[in-house]
This record gives sequence, structure tokens and C-alpha cells, in this order.
Amino acid sequence: MRATRRQFLQATAGAGTGLVLAFHLPDLLSSDKPFVFDANAYIRIASDNTITLFATRSEMGQGVRTNLPAALAEELEINLSQVKVEQAVPGPRFKGIRMRTSGSGSSSGSFTALRRAGASAREMLIAAAAKRWSVDAASCRAENGAVFHAASGRLATYGELAEDASRMPVPGEPKLKEPKDFRLLGKPLLRLDGPAIVQGKATYGLDARVPGMMYAVMARSPFLGGKVKHFDGSKALTMSGVRHVVPIKSGIATGVAVVADSTWQAMRARDAVEIEWEPGPNKDFDSEQYIRKLQAAHANGRAYPLRSAGDVKQALAKAAKTLEAEYEYPHQVHAPLEPMNCTADVRGGSCEIWVSTQTPETAASEVATMLGLPAEKVLVHTTLLGGGFGRRLQSDFVHEAAELSKAIGKPVQLVWTRTDDTRHGYFQPASIERVRGGLDANGKVVAWWHRSADGGLTVLGQPSAEEKNDPKYYANDEAPWGNFDNFYQFPNHLGEYIPVENPVPTGPWRAVMYPATVFARESFLDELAHAAGRDPLELRLELVRANKPIDIGSYHIDLNRMVRVLEVVREKAAWDKPLPAEKGRTWGRGIALNIYHGSSYIAEVAEVSVARDLSDLRVHRIVCVIDCGFAINPAGIEGQVESGITWGLSATLHGKIDFRNGGAVQRNYQDCRVMRMDEMPVVETHILPSSERPAGFGEHPVPHVAPAVANAVFAATGKRIRRLPITPEEMRRS
Repeated sequence: MRATRRQFLQATAGAGTGLVLAFHLPDLLSSDKPFVFDANAYIRIASDNTITLFATRSEMGQGVRTNLPAALAEELEINLSQVKVEQAVPGPRFKGIRMRTSGSGSSSGSFTALRRAGASAREMLIAAAAKRWSVDAASCRAENGAVFHAASGRLATYGELAEDASRMPVPGEPKLKEPKDFRLLGKPLLRLDGPAIVQGKATYGLDARVPGMMYAVMARSPFLGGKVKHFDGSKALTMSGVRHVVPIKSGIATGVAVVADSTWQAMRARDAVEIEWEPGPNKDFDSEQYIRKLQAAHANGRAYPLRSAGDVKQALAKAAKTLEAEYEYPHQVHAPLEPMNCTADVRGGSCEIWVSTQTPETAASEVATMLGLPAEKVLVHTTLLGGGFGRRLQSDFVHEAAELSKAIGKPVQLVWTRTDDTRHGYFQPASIERVRGGLDANGKVVAWWHRSADGGLTVLGQPSAEEKNDPKYYANDEAPWGNFDNFYQFPNHLGEYIPVENPVPTGPWRAVMYPATVFARESFLDELAHAAGRDPLELRLELVRANKPIDIGSYHIDLNRMVRVLEVVREKAAWDKPLPAEKGRTWGRGIALNIYHGSSYIAEVAEVSVARDLSDLRVHRIVCVIDCGFAINPAGIEGQVESGITWGLSATLHGKIDFRNGGAVQRNYQDCRVMRMDEMPVVETHILPSSERPAGFGEHPVPHVAPAVANAVFAATGKRIRRLPITPEEMRRS
């Protein structure tokens, strides 16, 4: 059965709930091996005092291999240096424990579960020591990987207690430490895996090596949804090192694989394969025409209601001043530094996979189904990820490698080239957002009407006929984000969504649905503020003040937290102070807010300067103030802010994927640019102290960047930016 959008959102963004502690008592091991105490699914303590944490999240730069050990070490009373981290492998040990890495929930979602796991193991070890010494457990304490009995001076390491601890009952509700007693959590922690990454010792998917392994690349259809009609690989097979030329029918970009003794040999031979393509129904697809189709849908498409308060149409009719604007957000590509790749070995009725993936359990189950194998016959090893950003939530590239390995009967590493990765993956959908607003004679916002139109996430498939007929279908799914969960307190408010079919494969991109809707929402609010002659920050303060928390769908929002964030960003960004004067350039500040799934409250202020002839835009400074609940690792959050803002700037200043003649135009980083070091502004991060539960933060700073910069450009030049990317040509067009 096809997953509904709501189910997808819950799976993607609901990482903070549903984790199940799975306790396993150890099997008795032979006497010639160290005894192992499997305190629970996450922890293994051996009699040689080795303490292993099984990480149930993929590491793709967000720091989970530091944050997760810290949560465990805090409660287990050990130092971070005592924890050995191993990547969890899907299987019985982790039944009921989510291994999907998405929705910025890696650390926040595992936080309580790992603390409970550590506290449970600690109590079992203390109980074992107390029983051994015939003393009250309350008279013992755990410290630095050992249990102490102060009265008698006795000490036993966790390793020495492992076997006895395995016989202790598992605590139902272990006592967790009070935050005031934390040694590690809430303190800035350096990345434990940083040295290995910097020194080139870390293992990514591309580093996987298996005895007898071959290497492969694919020639892929230049058309969206195109297929191989006929191919001739005879010329390629005469080239040095080339062993096989095989058609591949799985995945989203089918074609012909060339297998060789090295990746380079396979790349060279790929161009020698003669292929006749069946272009399919999308051979004439053009993204500019699709944008016009989105625009037309605002006039004649079916609009599904998302939110409604008051009477927007009547309020607009009575307003002293009304405004309307259209915002265009283009297709975007993920472009992680490590392109898609997978190593698969399908032989003897089993399959073993080494892959950079955000969803190892999904990859395992899908490959088992594809190959007709029992689930226990598919083993997935998750390596480090050289970037994911939502692209590695899908397993299309895993399917390809498994199909190819089965066809040649050997282990093979299938690598996507940079051009493959740019042209043939899942993209961020293009959208057209239209917003109308009304002001009364005193400059107060009396009406807000936001209508979004896009193709949605095609990875979810199309709604059924029954779902299409349900007017509440998208509202029940609380999508699109940023329109549905608009937190501003408008007296008359209407949010709507128009789905417009798109042949481009689209899927989760960093911040998923928020970038386009927040770009429109925060830009238009700035337009209303200037039309009313009001300060944009002050207007936002007025619109987020509330006497009590509010509920928007499933989101419980405390707007007082947003007020606090705004007041701090005013101070930290020096909002009320003049910007420097510079000959030949004009300066401006812009602000944008967002509340990510009711959990992270964020404001960003951008400072920019623009050449007077509009030939050059420079972003000099971005100040980010956040309340994301308890900060597990402030250093990690600061890194995520800098990463997210860099990502957002790449999309704002450079990002766009065009489609012509049925395929993507851009090929590589030279025409699909990302931020360079000399372009980066100063990024200031201010984390507000909070006792609220931790919220995720991997993608949360992204949506603010485009509107904050666009609003700053207006403050500097009087030019309204309603289409991305912001280029000199776009500034002159505005």
C-alpha cells in the first residue's frame, strides 16, 4: 500500500518519538572468549572493559558519533574516550528501534532512549557489585567505568562486573541524572571522529573494498523516465579492463552498466557503448514551461484548503491597502560531495551491501523483496556518508548495484559520476507561491491569503482518486510545511495548496517543504511592513505575541519563545544601528523567522551590500538566534547552523536546475555552483538556554536564508526579489 504523505512526514520528521528500548540478555559464550554483557540493544560491555555503543543513526556530518556517545556516557558514568562506536546493522538486535536518519532527529530522537539505556546498564552494574560485596546498592556509586564502595574502599570495573550484571533484573524505570549534574551534555564537545575524517582514515561508501570486487558506472537515459530500446556493448568490451556490459532496469534512471577492473576504465568505456533510447512521454519536458503551468494553476487549478480563520475575502475587500505578490522557487539538486554509490555482493542465495545510506533497514527490506530473498539473507553495512541532505533516504542506487551484482555473479561497486548525481537523482520541487495581504488604516495586517502550487514529493506517488476527492487531504497531512503551520496571528487567514503533476523525480531536500513557502511568507511579510511604513522586526513581534501557547494541527507552539528569539536577534544583529556607508555600494539588513515543526524557534538577520549598478551582491554577515530546547552539544549546533546557512546561501545565490528536452541541463559544480570560501559571510550563532526537550537541528537554519537575504537586498536597493537565485540579472529585472 502506498504511504500517505502524513505517514511519510511522520517517518521523516517524527524522529523524536517511538524509539523502543530492546533489552537482550547475552548468550552464554565459550570460556575461551571474553564474556559480553549486552546490557540492551545499544550497549555491549565486555569483560576486558571494552564498552561499545551501537549507533542506530547514520553519520553524514551532523555529529551523531559524538552526540550519541555523550548521551550514553553521561548516564553510564564513563568518559567519551572509553566508548567504542560501531554502526548498527539492521537485524533482530534492533527490532523496534528506528534506524532511519532524517527529519533532523538523529540526536534528539535517540537522546532519551540512550540515556535510559545508559542508566539501566549503570543500575545493573551497581546492583551486581552490591550483591558481590553484600552491601546496599545505595552505598555504591558508578564513576569512570567502575563501581565504588566508599565505606570499604572496594572497586570493580564494569568489565569485571559484566557477567554478574547480566543476571540482574532490567530496571523498568531507571533514574536519570538531573541536568544540573551533567558532565558532558550541554557542553561544547569536539567531534570524536574529526581526526579520522581530517586525516583521511574514515571509511565512506566509496572506500568500501571487497575481495574480487569489480567497478561499474552506468550510461543513463537522457530523458526523464526514458528506457533502453537497444544497445551494443561490443566496442566497450574490447577496451582494457572491461569485463561486462549489462542493462539495468531498476532505479529511477535506468540504462546500461559497464563493469571493469577500475572505475576509471568503466568511465572511459561507457562512451563506447552504443545505445538507442526510448524517450518516453517526457521527452519535451521544459522547466520554464512547467513554471508557467504552475502559474496557470493558480487561476484554474483546484485549491485544497489548509488553514482558515475569519473571512479573508471580506477582510481584503474592506482593507485600507492590499498587496499581492508571486514568488518562484526553482528545482534544486542535492549535490552531496560524495556522489551516490553502492557495493553489493549477491551470491549463493544471499546479499551483502556496503553503502552510504540514511535508511539501512529500508534498503535491506527493498533489496530482499527485489531479489526474492528472506530478510535475514540481506546484510547492509552503513558507512559514513559524504553528505545526504535527504537524497540518501531513497534506495534506488542500492537496487541498481544489487541487480548488477546478481547479473555478473561478483561483488561490484557501482558509482554515480558527478554528472549522474546532478542530472538523475531526486530533486527539490519547483513551486509558485502567491500571497495576498490586507492592511488597515493603522498599518495592521488584517488579512493573509497564501496559496502554494507545486508537484509535491513524487517519491510518495500520486494520491488515489479517493484521496484527491477529500478536500482535507493535504490539511490532514499538515503539508506543505510553512504554509500549513504559519504561526503568525492574523485575524483573517487562509492557506491553500494546488498540486500540479511533475515528471521530475522529487524527494526530501534539506528542510524539505519549508524553503519555498518560507521564502514567500517571510518576503511578503516584509513587503507588508514596508507598505505600512513599519519596521519589519516590530511587525513580526506584533504578530507573534500571544497570551498562551497555540496549537496548529499536531504542533504545540509557544510564541513567547519566538518573542524572546526576536528580542535577542534585535540586540545581537544591532538591528537599530546604521550600517556602514561605502562608496559605490549600498547596504541593507533583512530578517526572516521560522518555527520548525513547533520545536525549533529561529530568527536570522542578513547584512548585505550591493554595487550601485547592481553588478555585485555580497552577503557580509548572518546572525542566527535559536531556541531549540536543551542543546545536547552547543558546538555541534553551531556547526549545523554554519552548514545550513551555507546550504541556504548556495540555493539563494546560485542554485537552480533547469530541464530542457526532457532532461536536466546542469552537469557539475561549474554550472551548478555551491558557495566558495571567498563568498562566505561571517556567521554568528546564538543559542538560547532552554529546559525544553531537545529538538533536531540538521536542516532547521536553511529556510530563513533566502528571504533574509532578499529582504536585505530590498533594504539596500529598493529592488524586490521574488525569484531565485538572486543574481545581478535578477536584481536588474526586479
